[in-house]
Amino acid sequence: MSGTSADGIDAVLMRIENAPPTLDWKLIAHVNIPYDESLRKDIFACFRPETGTVEHICKVNFALGRALADAALKVIEAAQMSPGQIDLIGSHGQTVWHIPSGEAASTLQIGEATVIAEMTGMDVINNFRTRDMAAGGQGAPLVAYVDQLLLTHPTLTRAAQNIGGVANVTYLPPQSLIPSPSLHKGLGIRDWRLGFAFDTGPGNMLIDDAVTRATKGKQTFDRDGEIASRGKVDRTLLSELLEEDYLYQKPPKTTGRELFGVQFGAEVWKKAKACDLRDEDVVATMTAFTARSIAQAYKDFLPTLPDEVIVSGGGARNTTLMKMLSEHLAPARVFTSDEIGVAVEAREAVAFAVLAYESYHGRRGNMPAATGAMKEVVLGSLTRGQ
Repeated sequence: MSGTSADGIDAVLMRIENAPPTLDWKLIAHVNIPYDESLRKDIFACFRPETGTVEHICKVNFALGRALADAALKVIEAAQMSPGQIDLIGSHGQTVWHIPSGEAASTLQIGEATVIAEMTGMDVINNFRTRDMAAGGQGAPLVAYVDQLLLTHPTLTRAAQNIGGVANVTYLPPQSLIPSPSLHKGLGIRDWRLGFAFDTGPGNMLIDDAVTRATKGKQTFDRDGEIASRGKVDRTLLSELLEEDYLYQKPPKTTGRELFGVQFGAEVWKKAKACDLRDEDVVATMTAFTARSIAQAYKDFLPTLPDEVIVSGGGARNTTLMKMLSEHLAPARVFTSDEIGVAVEAREAVAFAVLAYESYHGRRGNMPAATGAMKEVVLGSLTRGQ
């Protein structure tokens, strides 16, 4: 998995058996492989229309395929296993452009699957999002299906909140409220009793952008939220940011760098500096924007506020952001996915391992209530190994 932050590859090795609703799984190993500076620059160039030429994306597609294959081999080595013991690779790749709705609705993930299959000798499932979009969905968030399988609590209402480059939430009603499968056909696809998910807005993306500008590229993220902790949130700028139209669109909805990318960050930085804000104040305000947009999404769109909020993604390591979230979401208990045995950096990679397993067995892996698809579909494309 390489997410919208595009800072590296998270790879997990899992053992998965049986079938939903009694899916048995164990996370055996997890590694994070940071991108070298050259490849990261090449990936970021894919995100901008002026640099993401056909030639450039073609080149990076294969280069990223090699990096993904290497990450798969490294997580196998970390588990002290051999490639011959592995049945299947699930690869999300890297989203370079995403048009969630409208006549031009489409999505593009790169990281060539045939390169992964050739380098590892294993079967590969990739290209998960396109089939959901072909069925009328937005191709995201796909982790919602896995969240429902793995994180639903018997009696508590939960929210699974991922904070990567973009922030997304999965609403998980307690098992006691979920209708039996025999009743599902009588429910609308957006019936909240089956759970649903959507992108709440920016996650780390704008924080990272502000940190990169503040440090002139010496830092690309706010480690432990240290810079934000020294800053003061500018209420005027924050109020202006919270007027962003996307935040008020009803789910299903998804977003990405197309909206909250470098162009958005540059405009915010320009406004902040025109108001003589200190660098750390800008970072603090961006951090508050992420926390407030998440909390506002809960109040506006969730049927009930959750009892527990399970946070994953790089943002879960940002102490300042987590403190803000806890304050805004009280009295809900806010904690990281580490507590339930899934490292915060591993959650999305775990999700795509499960989705690959489901696809390999011909089972549907999207949640129409999350993506807006007209029906459930089997996700992904299969490339055979050796």
